[in-house]
Amino acid sequence: MKNLQNKRILLGVTGSIAAYKSADLIRRLRDEGVDVRVVMTPAATRFITPLTLQALSGHSVRTELMDAEAESAMGHIELARWADLILIAPASADTLARLAIGRADDLLSAICLATRTRIAIAPAMNHVMWSNPATQENIRLLKKYEYRILGPAEGEQACGETGPGRMLDVPPLLLKVRQLFNTGLLSGQKLVITAGPTREAIDPVRFISNHSSGKMGFALAQAAIEAGAEVILICGPVNLAAPQRATCINVETAEQMQQAVHEHINDCDIFIATAAVADYRPATQALAKIKKDQQTMQVKLTRNPDILASVASLPKAPFTIGFAAETDNLIEHARNKLKNKNLDMIIANTVGPGQGFNQDDNELDVLWLNGHIHLDKQNKQQLAHKLIHLISERLHAKNTTKNTG
Repeated sequence: MKNLQNKRILLGVTGSIAAYKSADLIRRLRDEGVDVRVVMTPAATRFITPLTLQALSGHSVRTELMDAEAESAMGHIELARWADLILIAPASADTLARLAIGRADDLLSAICLATRTRIAIAPAMNHVMWSNPATQENIRLLKKYEYRILGPAEGEQACGETGPGRMLDVPPLLLKVRQLFNTGLLSGQKLVITAGPTREAIDPVRFISNHSSGKMGFALAQAAIEAGAEVILICGPVNLAAPQRATCINVETAEQMQQAVHEHINDCDIFIATAAVADYRPATQALAKIKKDQQTMQVKLTRNPDILASVASLPKAPFTIGFAAETDNLIEHARNKLKNKNLDMIIANTVGPGQGFNQDDNELDVLWLNGHIHLDKQNKQQLAHKLIHLISERLHAKNTTKNTG
């Protein structure tokens, strides 16, 4: 089961004899459907060539921070935002020390300092270097900074001695990488998620719709699956591959989406309404194509059902989360929607040219009763994992209050 499908992993390779394992790691990650980009430290290039890792990853390998062409577009910031996970394997003792004190004078350390995504480290060094108090203090600091430490293994080393410090072999390392994405936060929970736009027909060839791509809803579905949830994804017309292990139901109109939602909502624990549902539809649909034989045309519109409000008003409503896409007064409109529709949480973002719809990244404001958090601009996969973590916390808080109230 390829639970790493479509993940984006930035692989950092540092100066260690274990760098040869990085070649196999890249190959196996790609076999699992991962998009891998590679950054090498100057010392790493003495152990394995960038050309080798470029051929295996299918992308150019970055080695220099002061690369005039790449950095003209702030390439290290772009890479820091691009990745779902930064994996440093092998991570030398020198690399651990640099990261622990916040150095940023080479490309890899600058990326690590500039990212908000998860960073995992697979240490590789002589057993005496590993057990040195300075190295152990660096590991303590990195754990404090929420770096994930994967390994090391114990066994025979390149120097001929035996002890802890070997980089994990690729199969167990790959298993730990998979586990990083499987949080278990929503184990046993059932989620219904709506995503994408709806289309409301004017005639057989024309319709009313919007710019929603469905990317945020699909990212949330994948993150929820990785958190252990059973996911039903109800989506309007999109050009996205359905997440593995999600039950995907395709609809076109708002009425079809409402029907599908209410068919699956009764035993649902969490409802997330990311879909951009058309507020209105044509009151009547022409049976034949309307000819353009007049200078103007009037289309009478009627209100579509409010799917989100209908779920929130159920006698046994699930934990209900809405989205608010606004062009102005974002927080005010979101707060009003949260209150008026009796939601547990609302996720708000500004839309417009280059913002929100059809973008790979976004920034969000998340609001709940007496609570508000801002999530800075990052890719939608990263946002989805943070939202699932936050939803899990708020669901637990609500259930705790209910059980003790």
